[in-house]
Amino acid sequence: MAKTGVCRLTCEHRDRPLGIDCARPRFSWWMDDSRPGAMQSAYHLQVADDEGFAATAMVWETGERVSAESVLVPYDGAPLRSCSRYYFRVRLRDHLEQWSDWSDASWFETAFLEPGEWQAEWIVPADDDGDSGGPPPYLRRRFGASGEILSARLYLAARGLAEVSLNGSRVGEDVLSPGWTDYDARTQYLTYDVGSLIRTGENALCVILGDGWYSGRIARVRDERRCFGARPQLLCELHLTLRSGEKEVIRSDASWMWRTGALLASDIYDGESYDARAELPGWDSPGADEAGWSAVRVVGPASAAWDGTVPSSSGGPAIDAKVVPPVRAVEELTPVRQTEPESGTYVFDLGQNITGWARIRLTAKAGTTITLRFAEMLNPDGTLYVENLRSAKATDTYVCAGDGEFVWEPRFTFHGFRYVEVSGVASAPGPERITGVVLHNDLEETGVFQCSHPLVNRLQSNIRWGQRGNYLEAPTDCPQRDERLGWTGDAQVFIPTAAFNMQVAPFFAKWQRDMADSQGPQGTIPSVAPAIRYMTPADENDGGPAWSDAFVICPWTVYEKYGDLRIVAEHYEAMSRFVDSMRRRSRGLIRSDQFVEDWGGYGDWVSMDAPEGSTIGATPKDLIGTAYFAYSVDLLRRMAEALGRSRDVVMLRDLHRRIVTAFRGEYVTASGRLLGDTQTSYVVALAFDLLPQELRQPAVDRLVRLLELRNWRLSTGFVGTPLLCPVLTRFGREDVAYRLLLQEEYPSWLYTVNQGATTMWERWNSYTHEHGFGPVSMNSFNHYAYGSIGDWMYTSVAGLAVDMSEPGEPVIRIAPKPGYGLTGASAELVTPYGAAKSSWTMDEGLVTLDVLIPANAWARAVIPAGQSDIRIDAEEGEAHLEDLVVPEDNADGLYTFRVAAGRYQFVWTTAASG
Repeated sequence: MAKTGVCRLTCEHRDRPLGIDCARPRFSWWMDDSRPGAMQSAYHLQVADDEGFAATAMVWETGERVSAESVLVPYDGAPLRSCSRYYFRVRLRDHLEQWSDWSDASWFETAFLEPGEWQAEWIVPADDDGDSGGPPPYLRRRFGASGEILSARLYLAARGLAEVSLNGSRVGEDVLSPGWTDYDARTQYLTYDVGSLIRTGENALCVILGDGWYSGRIARVRDERRCFGARPQLLCELHLTLRSGEKEVIRSDASWMWRTGALLASDIYDGESYDARAELPGWDSPGADEAGWSAVRVVGPASAAWDGTVPSSSGGPAIDAKVVPPVRAVEELTPVRQTEPESGTYVFDLGQNITGWARIRLTAKAGTTITLRFAEMLNPDGTLYVENLRSAKATDTYVCAGDGEFVWEPRFTFHGFRYVEVSGVASAPGPERITGVVLHNDLEETGVFQCSHPLVNRLQSNIRWGQRGNYLEAPTDCPQRDERLGWTGDAQVFIPTAAFNMQVAPFFAKWQRDMADSQGPQGTIPSVAPAIRYMTPADENDGGPAWSDAFVICPWTVYEKYGDLRIVAEHYEAMSRFVDSMRRRSRGLIRSDQFVEDWGGYGDWVSMDAPEGSTIGATPKDLIGTAYFAYSVDLLRRMAEALGRSRDVVMLRDLHRRIVTAFRGEYVTASGRLLGDTQTSYVVALAFDLLPQELRQPAVDRLVRLLELRNWRLSTGFVGTPLLCPVLTRFGREDVAYRLLLQEEYPSWLYTVNQGATTMWERWNSYTHEHGFGPVSMNSFNHYAYGSIGDWMYTSVAGLAVDMSEPGEPVIRIAPKPGYGLTGASAELVTPYGAAKSSWTMDEGLVTLDVLIPANAWARAVIPAGQSDIRIDAEEGEAHLEDLVVPEDNADGLYTFRVAAGRYQFVWTTAASG
């Protein structure tokens, strides 16, 4: 008999997290069991401060707990100690009452569990006189280690960016760290294991600071670099544990020294300048000559704000352990083509639009300036198209120190680009000398989609690359121009797609804090997070419908996809304040801001039915606003139910009912027509269940008619497009949804593919072979919002989804819609329980669907077999088919089954054309 097992242990969604500040971490695991119907019936979890799990080392164990729970089980033992490693392991009992062996042990390590534990002080170069600018500072601190080192941990925060070295060796593989926050509210820190780099005797801890999002140029402010302070700041502690048991702490304080070096300037928008002639050989080694170095200035204790003020006991800016994997170099690309559009200027085509930088390996004479420029597209003459960058210079320069070969890449900038222009070299470099380095938060890639249509597969690649290019510290709108902000509307429409492609729960846990930090005193949420101070004045920071609603939609989606209720609980009160702000600012529950004249949000942004010269569509902004008001209230009601807040459930249900009534009275005619009569008006009303039952079909019919009148082309913008195909499919018109997906005429998803897109574009016509480039003011070639079609492709075309928001219900949903121009599609997803798969092919009307359900999970499969008989095959093993595939319903030709863990094949015939 096969024996069950346990694998893939995680803590807080991560494998062996180093440096968490969560007092009650949560544990997850997979049941490692390929038997059909395998289910966990009980588990036993242990947490100890020693990997031997001796009784004296145990800090918590559950005992043999009868439960199928295996996702985010919260710690409930003795208080954890700061800066300590803990080990955990699990064994489980299967559906046949057999216990597994103990799993291999995993671990997590705490950092500072209380903010007052920091001993370090914020330090800054002593020339910080309040004026911004100046070369990035190099900082160092010599220290001695008096005995054999047992362990060493570096805890590092920065206002700005930091690259660390210890005794001449680079610390960590992350870049652009510790990342981006609203520095008025919080700063992140990272934990590094540096035990292998410490020497007995003399050591040197060294840091280069970059301006980054703290003191660099952000959000199109041409002449103003400092978004917060003038110069970047450092806070760090190095904790040494000696073999003798003694502990030593080296911290940032007045004993540190600083100076400038070869790095002359760094800016996220404008690029980096480096003069190798000014390098400081060995500057980060213990024995470096410190002549010419100066003392730093202490800003204040760890609790101090960036301007040095020390808040009252009520608390100041938070210092949080980073909850999301940091930005890393995740891939490298070699150019596929090289040209010389102008004499001495060489352009290298990576073949893919990316976010990152270029590494160069070139040969030049001393004093030569090598200039790198970056662009997403080329002009017809082969030169870089940079007009869409607006004021961003996106230029890196390197000055050679001596004759011969050198290798260089920047530290504190990034670019959005496909093309690299190199000038200043004496002759054409080979393509192997230019490397495109791809950067983004190092999130696990979890989903795979493919189908029989090559253009749709290219579309999926574009969606994936668009996400990779914009999931860099925040879900940004674009990575190339003088913007690169965490636009909330873009993020909320794309998060279901994002959660398929990557493990984004930690990413959105961080970004939800960014949104909470930006919340205004009246409860409003701005349109970007982290907040940009001049864009979000405290009295007018309402981001508007579909944008500010991200504050409610994103945590709901994280709960739905990952079963993570903590993000909901932590932000429930703030979400309630946001909903109340909408209620107070509405006119009779119609969401039309009565406090800010002419402001109702961004409408259906870049809709095709927008008036000439406008980016705001014809759908009334208050209609969109009221629809989203109802939707946010309904989602908050569902979250209140999940949290057991019964009084709030009653209140929110009544508020939702009244908003729906107001919506119908304001925007819906007796025949079911919607005010504005646009595709988007019908889509939002249907998506959010705002119409009475008897008017839903007329609304669907009108939506289809509007599409037909445009020759089966959409006119929707950022608001309507993500909902369009899901609404059509939900109301039985997947034939029209497929028609839109496979449409190749303008505007459509495949139109941009045929124009050469390798990422998602901001506009359907950002570039066309016929007319060239679109309006330069808003013309990003890496803008993921329209990539939100991905969620429909995964859930309806391939037919695979996860929903953990309904306790007791199957968490995996199998519901493909085969045919309509495709002969096959498949999706594979790493779910919280293990790998799941839905894959179908169709041959002359015969559909074969292969399904994989992971152990300890159930699925609900909805098979669109019509009047056809369904043949079901399974690897039965010890179980019987009737116990593994349980019929639940048969209505309108949709056969619903409850399906246990295992591999299955469903076969039926269909009339849908392939």
